[in-house]
Amino acid sequence: MSAAGGGRGCGSPVPQRAPWSLVAATAAFCLVSATSLWTAGAAPMSREEKQKLGNQVLEMFDHAYGNYMEHAYPADELMPLTCRGRVRGQEPSRGDVDDALGKFSLTLIDSLDTLVVLNKTKEFEDAVRKVLRDVNLDNDVVVSVFETNIRVLGGLLGGHSLAIMLKEKGEYMQWYNDELLQMAKQLGYKLLPAFNTTSGLPYPRINLKFGIRKPEARTGTETDTCTACAGTLILEFAALSRFTGATIFEEYARKALDFLWEKRQRSSNLVGVTINIHTGDWVRKDSGVGAGIDSYYEYLLKAYVLLGDDSFLERFNTHYDAIMRYISQPPLLLDVHIHKPMLNARTWMDALLAFFPGLQVLKGDIRPAIETHEMLYQVIKKHNFLPEAFTTDFRVHWAQHPLRPEFAESTYFLYKATGDPYYLEVGKTLIENLNKYARVPCGFAAMKDVRTGSHEDRMDSFFLAEMFKYLYLLFADKEDIIFDIEDYIFTTEAHLLPLWLSTTSQNISKKNTTSEYTELDDSNFDWTCPNTQILFPNDPLYAQSIREPLKNVVDKSCPRGIIRVREESFRSGAKPPLRARDFMATNPEHLEILKKMGVSLIHLKDGRVQLVQHAVQAASSIDAEDGLRFMQEMIELSSQQQKEQQLPPRAVQIVSHPFFGRVVLTAGPAQFGLDLSKHKETRGFVASSKPYNGCSELTNPEAVMGKIALIQRGQCMFAEKARNIQNAGAIGGIVIDDNEGSSSDTAPLFQMAGDGKDTDDIQIPMLFLFSKEGSIILDAIREYEEVEVLLSDKAKDRDPDLETEEPPSSENDSQNQSAEQIVSSSQEVGLVDQESPEESSPNSHPESSSPADTDIAASVSPSEQNSNPAENHETTSLDGECTDLDNQLQEQSETEEDASPNVSWGKKGQPIDAILADWNEDIEAFEMMEKDEL
Repeated sequence: MSAAGGGRGCGSPVPQRAPWSLVAATAAFCLVSATSLWTAGAAPMSREEKQKLGNQVLEMFDHAYGNYMEHAYPADELMPLTCRGRVRGQEPSRGDVDDALGKFSLTLIDSLDTLVVLNKTKEFEDAVRKVLRDVNLDNDVVVSVFETNIRVLGGLLGGHSLAIMLKEKGEYMQWYNDELLQMAKQLGYKLLPAFNTTSGLPYPRINLKFGIRKPEARTGTETDTCTACAGTLILEFAALSRFTGATIFEEYARKALDFLWEKRQRSSNLVGVTINIHTGDWVRKDSGVGAGIDSYYEYLLKAYVLLGDDSFLERFNTHYDAIMRYISQPPLLLDVHIHKPMLNARTWMDALLAFFPGLQVLKGDIRPAIETHEMLYQVIKKHNFLPEAFTTDFRVHWAQHPLRPEFAESTYFLYKATGDPYYLEVGKTLIENLNKYARVPCGFAAMKDVRTGSHEDRMDSFFLAEMFKYLYLLFADKEDIIFDIEDYIFTTEAHLLPLWLSTTSQNISKKNTTSEYTELDDSNFDWTCPNTQILFPNDPLYAQSIREPLKNVVDKSCPRGIIRVREESFRSGAKPPLRARDFMATNPEHLEILKKMGVSLIHLKDGRVQLVQHAVQAASSIDAEDGLRFMQEMIELSSQQQKEQQLPPRAVQIVSHPFFGRVVLTAGPAQFGLDLSKHKETRGFVASSKPYNGCSELTNPEAVMGKIALIQRGQCMFAEKARNIQNAGAIGGIVIDDNEGSSSDTAPLFQMAGDGKDTDDIQIPMLFLFSKEGSIILDAIREYEEVEVLLSDKAKDRDPDLETEEPPSSENDSQNQSAEQIVSSSQEVGLVDQESPEESSPNSHPESSSPADTDIAASVSPSEQNSNPAENHETTSLDGECTDLDNQLQEQSETEEDASPNVSWGKKGQPIDAILADWNEDIEAFEMMEKDEL
């Protein structure tokens, strides 16, 4: 998981030498003091409304957990659209995403301590019995060491922690005799072979049954791992050691952290995203606080809190100083190069960094936490959810949202630190959006595209482990929880570990201390909780004054100069490196800089300009690195321009009973016909055309008159199909792919092209669905006959009045029945962005090559050659999206024509690798994000 928030206080804790009771008392004092300041500045939410929202969270959890137990258990996860379990090997592979699944009832184990937090003690006792009876940890499955540690090992330890707490209280779990702990120990020993490397960094994957390197293991050949994957072990492994007395687990986790600390970039004190587990070389040298690194920083600070070892706090503070110096550009957090930290490495941010404000609360740095949190909240208010990645001008970069809990986590910790009722209203918004847009009959479905509101057949275990836990705690008073939450620390998966583990006797060798590697600034190490008068000036409106300038930044502002080379890095008089956005092919000075960087300019016959880098021709290694960065920026600019020129996806929303708008499918647009983004949506019942391919005059015009016609792809042009159904009186058309089993999960969305003729005569909207998405509608027709859909640019709000028209008893039954029967042939529902990680090459990132081997090319259109950034300006479109006109590259967006005379059901689509070959940086970055937690 990405980093999940800390469980303690709002400032740097006291050192190891202080009694732990003093730590708890100091942290609690900090929170109480802050709260007393804030309640004077804003109207508090009433106790009744907080209870109402807390009860709503409980009902939502019951809906998700109950459907998992009914339709999926003992499978690892629930597929909420098809109402069945996701079993590894029985569903189409999702690449690294599936590495979390080990056929060990993942969602149940991940939810154990959530049941206790939500005061569902009887359900917890029943769940523990099921885990002990049914779960097998000896399966022949290759799993992620990182995911298995934080979800399964952490889940077992969190369950054990609260089981012994309940047993001590004397009502529940009286039969319990450390069985979960014994399972955790068994799993810990299964993970230990992954650490059999010279560096001490673990292999990223391991076979639960056969370990590493055996022929049957199918793993052990990997060379790279992410920093978070290797650095997010210490809490669970140390807790396992201190619970059981077996010190080996904590020793291995410490060794991995020691090695990462040694390999940090010494001048910047930053770490990269990906590291070679054998040599310690940085494979990806970009650094941030999001995907691939996030929970490494989190575990350094929390290891100090839980274990009381000063070196962990010293390391964290050293990294934190570097983060605030280089990465933090309030309110943004932007990746930089570890060797050149004044240079930004990306023009976008990923959703996993939403945990960072919560970590800053634990650190005691409240102002930047408020700023970043508010920026993220404005993005959420614009898109209903936080997109997987978004640009510095707050446009969608990757449109998915797998119901991540990091923002809810930071909201909870900011409220605990400040007591500001504003954060209760933020939590209320999160609850409303989940119920409004993600809730489906069989649980909650991840968002495939936040722009259209389409769903994905996915409900990750972390949704139950974290989201409901943080939301409930946000609205709960102390008396609503059956134990003292302040006695525990949260892991990155929000599992609870008791703070008394810090006093457990241990004989762990501590090889490294920070002082061996760097001179420490004493001002960076506060040994007590900061004075609240320093954190919060004596002004109850302090936080509001921080948030106010950010209220309109997402909708009304297009920040310029955010991606910048900071002036302080060039005080010596040297000119900043040439940025891709500033490049002009007609500028002689720019051409000279390109030559120095080893970049050649070639004029193509079609008028375009091609840039090719040969790093060995650069004037120096530094110039070669600048050239590599320039080419990466040029590729990213070209990629972004291509995305902007493509028509956005559309939505097909089933609005009839028993769906009522809950099921939303992402559809491909057409370059002809009614533009749904400019006109009112089209709503109507669906009917299949005859002939089904729509390539001739329809023989059943009475069936499609006034309805939305369903047509099969193939045998003629899309425009010809549209004319035939329009002539028959159809008000719209949905083309369903004839490639059986095709899915937006494995194929990029494309636009339906015209036939090369004038298509102004086509006045109806036309949308395209892949086979698996289309089967939703086809199966619904077979089940319910009358199926009504809405064709629009994005999903519309469900009409709650329609849902109440059906008898309550039959509605629930029909919803469950439909969820089980509809899409019986579908394995996945929804769409992913074109940068699908499972289709990419694991070694596609340009920085994985040495400078001498680098050969990168990019093309620039003729209009780019004469552009003058100083004369360009920004515009804001009517929908609030920001459009930057500076130096945009003109790329012809790819379209797909449907003119094959004979299209078989078994044909293969165009390989996505070929389509995405030019965009290696985004693909690799997204792959690392998937490894971190998707």
